[in-house]
Amino acid sequence: MLEELSIQNLALVDRLVLRFSSGFQVLTGETGAGKSILVGALSLLHGGRADTESIRTGSDEAVVSGVFLIDEDGEAGEWLRQRGIEIEEGAVIVRRSVRRTGRGSIYIQSSPVTRADLAEFAGYVFDLHGQHEHQSLLASDQQRRLLDRYAGIEDRVAEFSRSFLELSERKKHFDRMLAGEREQLREREFLEFAVAEIDSATLKPGEEEELEQERRMLAEHERVFALLEESYGGLAENRGGALASLRRVRDAVDALSEIDPAMAAHAKRLEDSFFELEDISEQIRDYHSGIVFRPERVEECNERLALIRKLEKKYGVDIPEVLRYRDEAAERISGFETWEEDKERLSAELSAAEKAVRAEAQAISELRRAAAERLAAAITKVVQRLGLQRARFAANVVARSGENGKAVCGASGLDQVEFQIAANVGEPLKPLALVASGGEISRIMLAVKTVLAESDRVGMLVFDEIDAGIGGEVALAVGEHLQHLAGQKQVLCITHLASIAVRADNHMKVEKQVRDDRTLTDCVRVEGEGRRDEIARMLAGDTTGAVSREHAEELLRRYAHQSG
Repeated sequence: MLEELSIQNLALVDRLVLRFSSGFQVLTGETGAGKSILVGALSLLHGGRADTESIRTGSDEAVVSGVFLIDEDGEAGEWLRQRGIEIEEGAVIVRRSVRRTGRGSIYIQSSPVTRADLAEFAGYVFDLHGQHEHQSLLASDQQRRLLDRYAGIEDRVAEFSRSFLELSERKKHFDRMLAGEREQLREREFLEFAVAEIDSATLKPGEEEELEQERRMLAEHERVFALLEESYGGLAENRGGALASLRRVRDAVDALSEIDPAMAAHAKRLEDSFFELEDISEQIRDYHSGIVFRPERVEECNERLALIRKLEKKYGVDIPEVLRYRDEAAERISGFETWEEDKERLSAELSAAEKAVRAEAQAISELRRAAAERLAAAITKVVQRLGLQRARFAANVVARSGENGKAVCGASGLDQVEFQIAANVGEPLKPLALVASGGEISRIMLAVKTVLAESDRVGMLVFDEIDAGIGGEVALAVGEHLQHLAGQKQVLCITHLASIAVRADNHMKVEKQVRDDRTLTDCVRVEGEGRRDEIARMLAGDTTGAVSREHAEELLRRYAHQSG
């Protein structure tokens, strides 16, 4: 509920603070006194568009703030929790400023929010009825939610929505799988060819370097043989080579060491050198004997190197990288092998889930249609008591259709809900949004709110133009219903009718005053004689006449609460 409303520099208001109580709140005053300013202030707190022309002359900024008591366990409390905004002692302050520059600010507690955020939050806190753009009940989706609440299936529909959205995501995933099936087949064929091509080459790490070395040897085979001959001959022991000379020197030094033991170390070093050279000579000999030159081997090496470089150009910069590509491709292929199985499994799961969702949507639709009939009968009864004696109300539940005109299922089920009204006999039912009269709309909304009071969670209702075009018994009936509704919610009503105003728990009068040669709008609570005088003015335009005062006292005795 709204506990306090503060307005600064808005239209004719300089500075005004209004305090509200629970129950039925009424704002009255002469035409042009400024009641619409208060509605405009509430509209700003409801997320309505700001108009810089509404800023008071001589001021650069208008500020409106409201203190709302919030149910922490309700939708508004949950909305605040999700955004980390704390409720302090059960209350939340909403503040909005409008500047002539066109830039303004909006805060919930101390947290800045967007106008869209404010409109969403305010939608959980209060409804503003009177101007079409603020009537949440004109929105089809809101009408569907209200019908679901009346039918007692709101939680069931929420669970259905979760299932539907989960199914939609799974279907998108499956569709992406199918869309990529042809591409996957092409990729699989390419990878299988690549693996076969690499496997057939039987590559070995280091092979390329070995072939390059062999090809160089083959290209220089004549020189290689000549160098080997020369090397082995220079070392050979039987042709005056280095080993024969070294053997003679070693024998001489051995003989010297027998004469002078100091030469023994040199003899040992010569013997080691002899054995080292002898080993080198034998290895050169073995290497020489192992070389077999085949002219065709040159072509074989060239062909092998060409194959390796072809594979490297396609799959990697060297043999290790080509082999890694082969292993990764084989792993990817193994994943394709399960794709068909996954597709069949997912297809079966989706089919079963779609059947379950469709069945649940159908069950919800049947509950809605049954509840719609009960709701229509109840609202029609109330609307007729509110002065539209021949009116018919309907909660039309129709199949949701797609772009092609075929019935489709959405996140809330198979249905679209539209509240309709026929105000007079012989007139067709029309959507509420097409009803021209603001008074008719307000009375219809009052009827809807009366019937849905227990299921509608919005805690505050604001009615403007509720009394347009009515009087007499209809006005009494409207007042009775507002009073009844105020037993469950805070109701704020702007009215010109005394028969409605007398039922208020809190009666406030809007009036113009002139201060320092400037016109101001003020609002004060009226009680006792002041309230009697205001009721008398509303009855006859006269606050002093005996007849109007007696009539006012009679209405207050009959209809006013003790607090009045």
